[in-house]
Amino acid sequence: MTTVEQDAVGTSGYRVELLPGIDSLPRAAWEELAPGDDPMWSRGLFSAMEHSRLGPDGYAYLVVRRGAAVAAVLPLCLFRELRLDQVVGSRERRLLAPLARVLPRLLRVPMLFCGNLLGQGHVLAPGPPGEEVCRLLVSAVLDVARAERLGTVVFKDFAPDELDPLRTALEQAGFFFVRSLPDTRLRLGQASFEEYLTALPAKPRRNARSKIRAFRARPGLRLEVLDDFDHLLPELLGLYQQVMARAEQTLDVIDASFLADVQGRDDPRRRLVACFEDDRLVAFLLCFFAGSGATGARIGLDYRIAHDARLYHNVHYEAIRLAIASGCRHIRFAQTAYQPKLELGCDLVEQWYAMTHLRPLPRAALRRLLPPALSAALDRALGPHAPGRPPTEKGSARATG
Repeated sequence: MTTVEQDAVGTSGYRVELLPGIDSLPRAAWEELAPGDDPMWSRGLFSAMEHSRLGPDGYAYLVVRRGAAVAAVLPLCLFRELRLDQVVGSRERRLLAPLARVLPRLLRVPMLFCGNLLGQGHVLAPGPPGEEVCRLLVSAVLDVARAERLGTVVFKDFAPDELDPLRTALEQAGFFFVRSLPDTRLRLGQASFEEYLTALPAKPRRNARSKIRAFRARPGLRLEVLDDFDHLLPELLGLYQQVMARAEQTLDVIDASFLADVQGRDDPRRRLVACFEDDRLVAFLLCFFAGSGATGARIGLDYRIAHDARLYHNVHYEAIRLAIASGCRHIRFAQTAYQPKLELGCDLVEQWYAMTHLRPLPRAALRRLLPPALSAALDRALGPHAPGRPPTEKGSARATG
């Protein structure tokens, strides 16, 4: 274990260590600190990320200790050459295409992500981390970025209440704040799927029943919920790639090794909502469960019939049925396709980036150019559901504008 920063005052007893992988951190400490109802923070999922080829060139974990006790944990993802054309929207990708052909190296950016590549950002701690812990973490993040020559640093997809304890330390270190795409969360508590449908507003309820009828009227279609799906891995990957080929952003594309690793684990609990046309897999939604929470994490669709058969909606309806039957209080879905998810009854969960660059001139350029570009992309993604004017940089990250 490498100590990246020692408490300068020497009175608090805090120290920060940089651990190379999830297996270096005691299981009990992770399970005590990780949110119990968010399956995307299950230890097994982080292990599967490390053993697959999702995109990062490396993973690490900053651990703040006080004596033998773990006071905070912050996961890191290291990208040596993150391709910007894979993390921007289609409009920006078209604008970058000539540059990508002539000078592709300019679009490859060394970047350090802090948080969870596949889920909402957190600093794992027994409660809101104190001022000193936050200062040590932010300082250690910058130490790692310098040591690894990763110029751009991003705290990814932090909700306002998660970002607020870090805000002073981040501002003092030169970070600025930009609203990111919101998460989508459906609150549950109904006794049955029919009760869920009945509680929807009139138009979404009619639309849901119509889409269910359209699915059932299609010959040969059926839905199954599977615990074991290793025999379907090639088909799953093919359907998922169809979706990714149409995706706006491809930062965290899962691969066969990730699916195989997840399939072999009990942590997190995973179920596959699978749709078959006769014996052919035509859609799936991979769901994870932890405590009272569930996440519909990754989807695959056969676009040959996806629209006419309403595959997208019906695999989501089945996931909601499954979550209700499992006693979940909420289920989260991805940061895409907001209109159908709002029709499902989802709330939009506000999220933010905190960003900086190690060098002053690129930092100034990012501060000037990124907020309007990301704001425009957010407006396009949300359409009429886009938030109002974002707060000024000096305003609170809690503000909704």
